[in-house]
Amino acid sequence: MKAMQIDFATPGWRRTLYRLHPAMLAAGVAGALLCVAAGTLAWQTAQEREARERQLNAARQKAAVKAPVRLPETAIPEAQAAAVNTAVMQLNIPWRGLQDAVAAATPSSIALVALEPDPRKQTLKITAEAKNADEMVAYVEQLKQQDFFLGAGIIRHEINTGDPNRPLRFQVEAQWRAR
Repeated sequence: MKAMQIDFATPGWRRTLYRLHPAMLAAGVAGALLCVAAGTLAWQTAQEREARERQLNAARQKAAVKAPVRLPETAIPEAQAAAVNTAVMQLNIPWRGLQDAVAAATPSSIALVALEPDPRKQTLKITAEAKNADEMVAYVEQLKQQDFFLGAGIIRHEINTGDPNRPLRFQVEAQWRAR
């Protein structure tokens, strides 16, 4: 026969506590201890934060009281300043954009000889060779079609008589857009 559970006790917290499994009781106590530990840690962290804020405010007030240290001024000669500015302008040339635009516009029939950028005027002088004048004019038109350049024009041209193929050497000046 099966054992019967007869309980005439009135419902309440003592009855619930008595019928509670010991593992559940241990888990409840562990949870309560964890909550107390977390609360204590949060309180300590808040206290440390307040102490650091007080230290930071004190350091800010102390720094505000001190007069700023003035560094001695040194005069830079005009020639040195111009040389530095020229070097900075050379370093700031948009090489990638120039090369991409020139490569996109240059057909295989055109031989590039030199690229000379002028950062002050934002211009690029391109020295190239072509077999004939039609190829030269077509190349200049392709340079004008590039979005990177505002415009392009032939500066000078000559026939290279020293070469047996007698190529047409020309120089184009293209102005690039400021980015």
